[in-house]
Amino acid sequence: MAQKTPKGTIAIEEAVLNPAGLAWLAESAALFSPGQASSSSSSSSADSPKHNLNQLLLDIHHERLAQMDAHGVEYMLLSLTSPGAQGEPDPAKARALASEANDWLAAQVAQNPTRFGALAAVSMHNAEDAVAEATRAVRELGMFGVMVNDYQIVGEGGNVEGKKYYDEAEFRPFWKAIEELGVPVYMHPRYPAAKDLQPGTRYGDRKQILGAAVQFHLDLSMHLYAICSSGVFDEFPGVQVVVGHLGEGIPFNLWRADHWYNKPVKKATRPSKEDYSYYFTHNISLTTSGNFNTPALKFCIDQIGVERCLYSIEAYGLHANTFVDYPYDTIAEAQWWWLTVDLPEDQKKLVARENAIRLFKLPLEP
Repeated sequence: MAQKTPKGTIAIEEAVLNPAGLAWLAESAALFSPGQASSSSSSSSADSPKHNLNQLLLDIHHERLAQMDAHGVEYMLLSLTSPGAQGEPDPAKARALASEANDWLAAQVAQNPTRFGALAAVSMHNAEDAVAEATRAVRELGMFGVMVNDYQIVGEGGNVEGKKYYDEAEFRPFWKAIEELGVPVYMHPRYPAAKDLQPGTRYGDRKQILGAAVQFHLDLSMHLYAICSSGVFDEFPGVQVVVGHLGEGIPFNLWRADHWYNKPVKKATRPSKEDYSYYFTHNISLTTSGNFNTPALKFCIDQIGVERCLYSIEAYGLHANTFVDYPYDTIAEAQWWWLTVDLPEDQKKLVARENAIRLFKLPLEP
């Protein structure tokens, strides 16, 4: 009889990569270490950052699980690493990329369902594709939500930048389906597309700000503000969205955002009925992923409520010195921090596991 895993933390933004994804990940691998050139010889070396990244993302059942056991992580919700289908401009290829990844990930979870669950990848080229794959993944594959990596890159259509954002009217059927499925959507950041990194572009001349520290929250926070203010949550009040990194900086700007959004001239013309704080206390939850800052977590709890704050690592399972240059944190680092967090015990239980079990309807005891 298998030994029952002791109750521990639940991590819900934990990236993986199916073997078929190695090709598309290679196209953006250099971005994980902006400003550092890599030769063809070094990039193929067994100890190169790219090689380590691949190995960490491909691993589920070995070192990752060993580190979970060593540091008290009971359960992980796994998802395809960014940008996933959002980085593929061809609709058919993006659709196939998501479907193939979901089939692989479901099979991996089935090997150890007491320790792992999954969030579905979807193509967001159009609502029809997104609804079909989200429905299949949740109802047939048993996934607990959907992961999207910021905007969708498109070859045709979209805005003048070749992007699609999900506050647009064409995605209302997607949000309707999400409400009916009763699962959350996790909004994750992504690196810019190659064309947005050319010399003379916003990020092309400033690669030092790419990634988790700055660019991720700048880009994704705009998208989140747009969704909150679009009226989507008024039309589909049951929709739940999860964002990482303590809310991509938005909780720290909520007072000012509301102050201006609630002025009479804005209220008369804005698409949404309520202000940003309303949606962050009714439709948005945030996680600690990659932002292990105790005062900031306490501030977020004060701003939006402890029931909307969840623990997450954003880790790949190896020790901290394995991956110095990459924006991926480790199980050990996150858990060591969590041990020092001086929240009241009831709040700590909510953040560590109980909120995630409730929101994602996980098959775990609170």
